[in-house]
Amino acid sequence: MTEQNMKKIYLYSRFERFWHWTQAVMIMLLMVTGLEVHGVITLFGFEKAVDLHNTLAISWLILFVFIIFWLITTGEWKQYIPTSKKLIAVAMYYASGIFKGDPHPVRKSADAKHNPLQRMVYLGLSTILLPLQMVTGLLYWTYNDWAAYGLDFISLNAVATVHMACAYGLLAFLIVHVYMTTTGHTVTAHIAAMFSGWEEVPEDYKAEEWEIHDKS
Repeated sequence: MTEQNMKKIYLYSRFERFWHWTQAVMIMLLMVTGLEVHGVITLFGFEKAVDLHNTLAISWLILFVFIIFWLITTGEWKQYIPTSKKLIAVAMYYASGIFKGDPHPVRKSADAKHNPLQRMVYLGLSTILLPLQMVTGLLYWTYNDWAAYGLDFISLNAVATVHMACAYGLLAFLIVHVYMTTTGHTVTAHIAAMFSGWEEVPEDYKAEEWEIHDKS
């Protein structure tokens, strides 16, 4: 698709871009420091890695609260409502169509920034994986106070295992996510949009009825 038949639409607000990149940096640093805490790598030193990991974790939790507040107050939470419409078409596109040069079955619009598959993935991250990661992290952090809170029946090994499993799950998501950012009409189109806020879409594209319904 050439530049002549593309147009730019404003999709990502300043705060949306801010929390996206801030959260990305925090998660990557949490993974690095977490690996050092578990003795996999050596970079900052154990004590500094623990302190940095805890500071980042609390900062991420605070940011996450602001993100949820922003989603609720702006109505952007509706962007994550799951739908089965075109879900199979999107799955088939990523399974084979993308390698044949087929056009994406769902184009981005202000009313539908995420395709049906993305909605399911992001909703799962926001409601299951990330909260589980944060809860197990807080439990791990407050281990010495478990008895005072009546939580000494919990297995520390189980908490640590779940926390680490969530971290690897998040790492897998990040790898796939970074790859998917290269699948736009140019390799850097999606990344550039998350910096500028402006996404390029086909000039004659119009949002379908199901896409604008969730924002009504």
